[in-house]
Amino acid sequence: MAPHSDSRNKLLDAAVTLIRTRGYEATRVDDVCAAAGVTKGSFFHHFKTKEDLAHAAAQRFADRADALFANAPYHTAPTPLARLLGYVEFRARMIAGELADFTCLLGMVSQETFATHPGLAAAGGTHIRDHAATLVPDIRAARAALVPDADWSPESLALHIQAVIQGSFVLAKSQQDPQVAVESLRHLHRYLVHLFGNFPSPHSPKEPS
Repeated sequence: MAPHSDSRNKLLDAAVTLIRTRGYEATRVDDVCAAAGVTKGSFFHHFKTKEDLAHAAAQRFADRADALFANAPYHTAPTPLARLLGYVEFRARMIAGELADFTCLLGMVSQETFATHPGLAAAGGTHIRDHAATLVPDIRAARAALVPDADWSPESLALHIQAVIQGSFVLAKSQQDPQVAVESLRHLHRYLVHLFGNFPSPHSPKEPS
């Protein structure tokens, strides 16, 4: 790997970690450089401003999430509803460790910067909508098979699922308790089961022992 490419990757990785932990405003360029082990001159070789770095970090975060979810086991479930419920279970199982390890940089940045850096907030929102769109085919197929007369759209449900997930992260942070987010996703799972006709679920998140 070329030195310039290596330093850029180090800056992006450091930015993702620091912004997830501290937020955008509290993350300084000097902090990112120190965490990445590169000079400030190297930073400005790759990025004009901190906001440019944040845009690239959001893209890095989204790309890694895309790869993670594209290879997740819920895709092998036999029916569209089972895949959708498996997605929620997969998200619940990802809630582990420190808060900054599982919460979403995209939602965090969108919430923090919507008034001060609207372009950055919009970029975060675009990544979230793009991720929600990956659920739409299974939602559409499950709706057609199970509740064809439903008065809601697959797109709106996909976004609602993201709203619950992002909200669960906010609650977990406010309570300093990851279990709060897990419980929110269990309620989301129950809601989806009822929404599609109260069918038994092959993918129910395990209750605490």
